[in-house]
Amino acid sequence: MSLSLIIPVYNEESQIETTIRKLILFQKKFQQLEIIFINDFSTDETKNKINKLIRRKKFIKFYDNKKKGLGSAIQVGILKSKKNYICIFMADLSDDFKDLKKYYLLMKTNKYDAILGSRFLKGSKISNYPITKLILNRIFNNFVRIIFFSRYNDFTNAFKIYKRKSLLELLPMISENFNVFLEIPLKIISRNYSYLIIPINWNNRKHGKSKFKIKELGSMYIFTLLYCFIEKILLKKSLKKVI
Repeated sequence: MSLSLIIPVYNEESQIETTIRKLILFQKKFQQLEIIFINDFSTDETKNKINKLIRRKKFIKFYDNKKKGLGSAIQVGILKSKKNYICIFMADLSDDFKDLKKYYLLMKTNKYDAILGSRFLKGSKISNYPITKLILNRIFNNFVRIIFFSRYNDFTNAFKIYKRKSLLELLPMISENFNVFLEIPLKIISRNYSYLIIPINWNNRKHGKSKFKIKELGSMYIFTLLYCFIEKILLKKSLKKVI
């Protein structure tokens, strides 16, 4: 399994031990899996716990973020990765290991640049999604889908898989927080990379607190959306000039 799993962490001391133990069990089935934790300036015992749990585990790498913010953490993970494919996986175990395996097999046997999972397709299963967050999610994602003329309907979901080469071509990212998960698929779609959309599952965290703050992140999402929309228009104009 030539796959790098990027896992950003921030104050996950109550969750991280369970996450690492499950990842170690998963890696036993897929020997070539590389796991990369990026610590985004945690202020609790997350860093110490990770260092203790990953001793002598050569397939697990651990780095500190250089510039505070989830967007920066993701970029550090991309640059540190060594495998052919990259998947972003959340430390709260909201993502499904069965979907991770499915992602990899689809990437390995096809020539896609990305597999974009959606939690809102026939065949998807969602558990304990907060109702207010769910309503806002559907309003925003459907708005993005309409203005980008896209079939995809879950842009803000973090859990997707990409060719490493393709992700490197998207750098640098302009997003500093959760909006990086909007920026990446929008760039994939606008720049005409090949991708497949599939249903995936999602389970709300059982331990710790979500770091997603709707009030704080709203303006960031709008900024990223406008940036990617303008980029899409400029790309179209440049293509017309070439033709």
